[in-house]
Formats: sequence, C-alpha cells, structure tokens
Amino acid sequence: MATTARGFLLVNKHFQVGSFQNKEINQMKKAVKDEMRMASASSRRKIISQEYGVRKKHFGCVNVATGEERQKLDSWKSNISGGSGRLVQDGLVYRQNFLVRSFEICFDGKLSLAALTNYLQDTALEQCRVIGISADGFGSTPEMNRQDLIWVTSTLQIVVDSYPSWHDCVEVDTWFYPSGQNSVGRDWVVRDGKTGSTLAQATSLWVLMNKKTRKLSKLKEEIRDELAPHMRNCDPIIVKDSRKLLRLDVDTADFAREGVKPEWDQLDLNQHVNHVQYINWILEVVPRSLVEHHKLSAITLEYRKECTTDSVLQSLARIVKDGVRHNSNDKVIELEHLLLLENGSEIARGSTSWTPRDFPAEITTNHKVLITEPAK
Repeated sequence: MATTARGFLLVNKHFQVGSFQNKEINQMKKAVKDEMRMASASSRRKIISQEYGVRKKHFGCVNVATGEERQKLDSWKSNISGGSGRLVQDGLVYRQNFLVRSFEICFDGKLSLAALTNYLQDTALEQCRVIGISADGFGSTPEMNRQDLIWVTSTLQIVVDSYPSWHDCVEVDTWFYPSGQNSVGRDWVVRDGKTGSTLAQATSLWVLMNKKTRKLSKLKEEIRDELAPHMRNCDPIIVKDSRKLLRLDVDTADFAREGVKPEWDQLDLNQHVNHVQYINWILEVVPRSLVEHHKLSAITLEYRKECTTDSVLQSLARIVKDGVRHNSNDKVIELEHLLLLENGSEIARGSTSWTPRDFPAEITTNHKVLITEPAK
C-alpha cells in the first residue's frame, strides 16, 4: 500500500509540473467521468424508483394507491385470517375470512377436511376472545377457570357441498346457542368469499369437563349467565343424524388399522388429543381407491373419551352403503367408523358419506372392484 501511495504521489507531481495541455486533458477526462457517474446514478435512481413504484402498486401501499386500490386493499386485508374477524347480526354471529394456503390442500388442490375443521375451531375460539368471555385456554370463561372447567366437543357434524381451492378466500360465520341442560350448541356456515355461495355447514355440541378429574361436569347457572348475552335463540343448522352408530370390532370391520399412537404435536392446550386429529385417524383407514374416486361430503363424529400420548388406538371402518356396486342412482358410499383403545374402550364413533368425483365413467366402473376389497 505504501509503494502504491508513493507511486501515486509521483504521478500526481508529474502532472502538476507538466504542460497546461496535459492538465486540461486530465480535467476534461475527470469531468466526463463525473458526468457519466452522475448519469449512471440518476439512471439507477430512476430504475429503483420505477421498480419501487411497481412494487407499491402491486402491494397496494396507501401513499400511492388510488381510492379504488385502497378499497381493494382493505377488502384484501379482511380476507386474511388471524384476528381479522368481526361481529355481525347484532353481535351474535362472528365472521372471519381465511385464505386457503398451500399446506392446507390435498392432492386434488382442494382444502382438506382437517384444515376446514381447523377453521371452525379457530372461529369459535376467536368469537370467545372478541366478545370478552375467554379468560384462558380454549374459550374458557372466568367462571369456568375458577371451577377448573374446560370445553370438550361431544358431537360434530359437517356437510360439505364444495371444497374451496388453493388461494380461494372463504368466509366463516359461527354462533352458539342453548342446547339441553348441560351442553351448548355451536354452528358454522362456510361461504365462498367472492360469490357468497354456501360451501359447507357444521353443527356441534360442547360440554364441560373438569381438567383435574377429567370427568364431565354440569353447566352451572353462573356459567350460563356469562354465556347468555351472546347466545342466539335458534335451532341447529343441520338436522341431527338420527341413525344409531353400531359398534365395530376387527372381525366385522372391512378396513382396520392397529397401533395408532398419538404424537406430542397432536395435543392441544387442554392436554389431550385435539378433536380434529380424530378425523385424520378415521380417514387414514379409508381405502385409497375410495379417496381417489370419491370426495368426502359428510361426516358425523360422536366423541366418547379423550386420549393422550400414552394411548394406543385401533381405527376401524366398514361399508354400510355402496351405491356404486349396487348401481344406485346417487352412487354414494357410506362408511361407519370406530376408534378404540387397545383395551376396547371407545374413543369415538363416526360415519362418513362419499360422493363421486367428476371422472370419466370407465374410472368409476373400475372403482367397483377396488372399494369392496378389505384392507390387509
């Protein structure tokens, strides 16, 4: 570095004692170089400005957006989940929008039933938070906290008309209402965020459980008083499926999976397996051929007992109606399901209905043989 510096000084000195012509040429070169540098900087600033302007336009920045763009931005913001819901219908219905994300879809590009059920749970909890009755845990009221009580799902029934696709926006409405002496009903309507058409409906019953004794508890008057101002006076949105679900065992089941073990990441804040995971276990036993050629259009679950990471389960299913094999007009296939502990205790009973996907007739014909093959 010292040699270079000395060299530079010598050269500089040479120019100082050189001719005026050489000095003028040097100044001209410097002026041209500076002008080019300024032009280059100006060009870069122009490019950056243009690029930034494009980005601001795409992302709808408030300082450059037109009134119409701001309106679209506000609408878009309301389409994103995460505390963006609001109360409607005199404050008795909670509405929240969700954008279907890539990790929530199945092989067909449609929202999975488990993801849809997570939307239902999220809106239920968000409503409790927004109306100010959620003190701690999953929607527990202050009085529930004092009595060590938590909510658990007793029954869940979902009917799906159409599944949204990746990047679709869906609108979910939820509300709750009195149902019997010791339970609360909660319903949902899921709509297309653009057209407003109904995609799915769901109804459920919730009961109280003591988180220390793990036993069910009565819905006491002081807890009813906390809930009453926010309840609707209505009937369930779906008529309860009155068919009795019969008990299954390995011998009578068409499909079975043993050795199902809950994982730690399947537990929720109530320290037991979340009710959404039961749906995944039920669907795991369904034959691949059925899932490929039919879509799940309805599910009913009756929760009998909680389970934890120490549990080992069996998932059983049998066909109770095969509209494809028997050439019925509706082509619907219905299954009954049972989740059992190793000791035979029931975890949950359920039923599912499957309607044909929009495939060519020859594929549906091949499906007749596949669906009736029991799982090995």
